[in-house]
Amino acid sequence: MSEDGVRCLWMRGGTSKGAYFLKEDLPADPASRDDLLLRIMGSPDPRQIDGIGGADPLTSKVAVLSRSTREDADVDYLFLQVFVDQALVSAAQGCGNILAGVGPAAIERGLVAAMDGETPVRIHMVNTGEVAVARVMTPGGHVTYHGGTEIAGVPGAHAAIPLLFMNIAGSMCGSLLPTGSAVDVIDGVEATLIDNGMPCVIMRATDFGLTGRETREEIEADMALKSRIEAVRLKAGPMMNLGDVTAASVPKMTLVSAPVDGGAISTRSFIPHRVHASVGVFAAITVATATRLETGPAHSLALQPVDGRYLIEHPTGAMEVFLDIGTEGEIKGAGSVRTARKLFDGLVFAR
Repeated sequence: MSEDGVRCLWMRGGTSKGAYFLKEDLPADPASRDDLLLRIMGSPDPRQIDGIGGADPLTSKVAVLSRSTREDADVDYLFLQVFVDQALVSAAQGCGNILAGVGPAAIERGLVAAMDGETPVRIHMVNTGEVAVARVMTPGGHVTYHGGTEIAGVPGAHAAIPLLFMNIAGSMCGSLLPTGSAVDVIDGVEATLIDNGMPCVIMRATDFGLTGRETREEIEADMALKSRIEAVRLKAGPMMNLGDVTAASVPKMTLVSAPVDGGAISTRSFIPHRVHASVGVFAAITVATATRLETGPAHSLALQPVDGRYLIEHPTGAMEVFLDIGTEGEIKGAGSVRTARKLFDGLVFAR
């Protein structure tokens, strides 16, 4: 298979880049599939010099697409994180940024027929079991990536892709608050262990001696800090019903601080060992949800919006997410507006 090449769409989805494959073009056996993807991406190697990976977790991602097996969805989407410097491919989480490219990719590959104007694509997120709806701009029955929507971390403007998520609470942990508490203390640090689409451990930056305004590079260079945060992560995993997370990419460790640029709250996220250049879509939704827990560490730092639209600040800007809040304060759904762009379409070859 690899000698003849494998059909591949290389796309930017949100603030990530990844390879989008049809399930039928990859080996059916997961171990063989993962071996092929490691070779395609050039892992394990810090530079991924012999593959198409970009030497960063945000540019070493894979989406596997197929016609959905569910009546309430059009497409099945399996997200795979290909580690950069380890021979590891993980399906332990979803990815809301790569999700942004699934609707366009499904139309490009003929899995969904395009309408004239806008095409809704119902996406079954295989990793977590939920269904998201992406609305893709398709003037004249063709996907367009041109538009006026800007998102932080991506140069220029592109076509908006609104994403709506329902029933994502407890996506991997079984419940929104897997310990039943808005506050748990781990190694002397107050934390909210929460999952509203992404398992996250929310902690105050100040509890680690930080202001929350540090750059990605400054945090990356602080090995003692990273070691301390990893120790908390390893203890949080079993508490969140995730088991031993030593080799897992969840939970996401998120340090929060007061907003500095007009947002609702500021974040510095780990994925899980590197510092995120921005913040993941589901992580941003989960952080927004955490700000509503009155006893949690995020609540007193946050500025609550009046319209449910939260600007979650991160190292390179801010991500807007929205919470659909019921009359009694319950969260009925959540969403985000992302963009995507097709970078190339062709055959990719493995070493």
